[in-house]
Amino acid sequence: MAKIIEGQRRIIRLSTEDVLNIIREYQQITRKSCCYEHTRELLGKNPLFIPEEV
Repeated sequence: MAKIIEGQRRIIRLSTEDVLNIIREYQQITRKSCCYEHTRELLGKNPLFIPEEV
């Protein structure tokens, strides 16, 4: 789970599993991308979310 650390700047600490899930989602979304612009368009339409530790 992601953990938000408050301070002067807001920092989000990610676990290894969070990072791997983000990469997995990214790969699924951009699998059919043909170029940089298309990748940006696909990611713009499909935001990535991570759960926050409460």
